[in-house]
Amino acid sequence: MVILTGNTLTIEEVKRVLYHNELVIASEESMKAVEKGRKAVEDIVAKQQIVYGINTGFGKFSDVLIDANDVEQLQVNLIHSHACGVGEPFPEEVSRAMLLLRANALLKGYSGVRPIVIERLLDLLNARIHPVIPQQGSLGASGDLAPLAHLALVLTGEGEVFYHGRRMPALEAMAKEGIAPIALKAKEGLALINGTQAMTAMGVVAYIEAEKLAYESELIAAMTMEGLRGIIDALDERIHVARGFPQQIDVAMRIRGYLAGSQLVTKQGELRVQDAYSLRCIPQVHGASWQALEYVKEKLEIEINAATDNPLIFDDGSAVISGGNFHGQPIALAMDLMKIAVAELANISERRIERLVNPQLNDLPPFLSPQPGLQSGAMIMQYVAASLVSENKTLAHPASVDSIPSSANQEDHVSMGSIAARHAYVIVQNARRVLAIELICALQAVEYRGVEKMAAKTRQLYEEARDIVPSITHDRVFSGDIEAIAQWLKQMDETFWQKENQYS
Repeated sequence: MVILTGNTLTIEEVKRVLYHNELVIASEESMKAVEKGRKAVEDIVAKQQIVYGINTGFGKFSDVLIDANDVEQLQVNLIHSHACGVGEPFPEEVSRAMLLLRANALLKGYSGVRPIVIERLLDLLNARIHPVIPQQGSLGASGDLAPLAHLALVLTGEGEVFYHGRRMPALEAMAKEGIAPIALKAKEGLALINGTQAMTAMGVVAYIEAEKLAYESELIAAMTMEGLRGIIDALDERIHVARGFPQQIDVAMRIRGYLAGSQLVTKQGELRVQDAYSLRCIPQVHGASWQALEYVKEKLEIEINAATDNPLIFDDGSAVISGGNFHGQPIALAMDLMKIAVAELANISERRIERLVNPQLNDLPPFLSPQPGLQSGAMIMQYVAASLVSENKTLAHPASVDSIPSSANQEDHVSMGSIAARHAYVIVQNARRVLAIELICALQAVEYRGVEKMAAKTRQLYEEARDIVPSITHDRVFSGDIEAIAQWLKQMDETFWQKENQYS
């Protein structure tokens, strides 16, 4: 069970909730802080003090005072007017993450919601009722307004959800689980939508997949080294310690471990003096991507425990301060960096694919074909990889450098963080397919060289992957093979690779 405090959530815990359906509860101490924040809001309403978001309009309407009798209608109007997202819905795991992260943010006690709001978020999460949330429509400051409005709709019994594999009205799914909708009170609508949980949820899911893919890329690269009879000297620890980047050192260490005992890799000068960069520089390139991923993880773990709405309530209500924690720039920049890091894993993988299939660059059968000329073999798989990496290059253009003013120029600089996060997710999917193609080609190459000469770890990868995709004995429709391997990589057990520095 994961216990939320508003301050201690980790990506590992998020992973357990998203993929292992671990139950989530709020800590008693954090709920006490929520109750204090709520009392402050109720006192403001009772005393008719003028405070943004409680009894005023929003954005450019922040100077418009709302009558006390209309404060609750103000919240309903807010959610209805802002729920105008478009496009395909977020994947269910992202919607699930949004429920989790919004509950955790509200538990900090700065938002002024009633405990029942958080309880409902967790009720939906634990019952696996996931709001249908369109992906497009957020500027990433005043938070992810449109996506989060669709989440808030579900709490009130409106909107749609995914439930047990079906898309249905929220009220229908809630009734099946005995969950009653709530009516939003003063400030609660604003507290639900004024945050970065759409971009952060998308970012966390993309990061979790990217981290896994980065480990898998090293295993696959190790098999490619065997298929091309790569020079193992380039992995020598002394080279990487001499430069000093820990991530580079770790990549070289892990790949040396994967290749331990291999009779297929070669020594410097045995066949050639040096390999091409796509083999020789694997630790340097992959290590740089790991540097970026570590930065991304650090920023995400701060943000999943952050108060990102506005205004925030401090000192038991004696201070209600408007600020800009909803601005998604920290996550937007992190997502743009992750886009580049993952795109590079695909870029160098595609170059290794070319070396596996190009007869001018190796001594393998041309395009790994069983009958060169009559059968094309892996020729067009390299085209597909090239197409995917080219698409990634356009998606990797930074979203965070763009801004369009909104709300009559009151909100005159925005982050576009949700766009960055969505594009990062697509790049991860594309990169996985590129690595799937590299693995298919590497499987064929080591088969030609002699599977019995492989290292123990790469041999394990070979045998398990061959259960998914058979050897290329004749031309066939390879699209299904690529998708099957990509799906296998997405679901691969994490014990398959080494995270610790156990190799020497």
